[in-house]
Amino acid sequence: MNILILGATGRVGSQIVTYALQDRHHVTALVRTPEKIQIKSENLNIIQGNVLNEKDIVSAMHGIDVVISALNTDGTTTLSESMPLIIKAMENEGIQRIITIGTAGILQSRTTPTLLRYQSSESKRKSTRAAEEHHKVYEILKQSSLEWTIVCPTYLPDGESIGEYRVERDFLPVAGEKIYVSDTAEFTYKQIESNNYLKSRVGIAY
Repeated sequence: MNILILGATGRVGSQIVTYALQDRHHVTALVRTPEKIQIKSENLNIIQGNVLNEKDIVSAMHGIDVVISALNTDGTTTLSESMPLIIKAMENEGIQRIITIGTAGILQSRTTPTLLRYQSSESKRKSTRAAEEHHKVYEILKQSSLEWTIVCPTYLPDGESIGEYRVERDFLPVAGEKIYVSDTAEFTYKQIESNNYLKSRVGIAY
């Protein structure tokens, strides 16, 4: 399978690259700083570019079967500005499947189900900026024709993969407090072979 990974130099994205190459998939990584990728593989194609540049996105999409976006917010509007460009390029290339990393803040609130978690008392974060960015992306994907999945981890520390975790469509698993980067990357990567959560958000936690 030919996989385009966006955000491949980040904590989650870099581990997804590793998982995909271990399974001998062909990986294309569109990155601003290629030297940050230390992995050497004949199956890895590194393209220097920016997700906010439509030409870069278009060139990275050629021959791709599935897109995984592990882009983070970086305190900017990169996520919401790049998603329309990504969707347009995918639709032009006939690519249907996209899996993205979101945040637990955009899952439904259990205490107030008409609200998202970041809009309710359920969220412990003082700043809602990142969640607002992810919310915009969620709304953009909902309007698209793509087969999307948004993986929504809660607190995301580094740690050795446990390999067991709970997932739930649209909600954060009850009392879920954290999920390691490694297990988030594994679950996200596995979605390339799964149709269980098409057009859905998925909460993930231990």
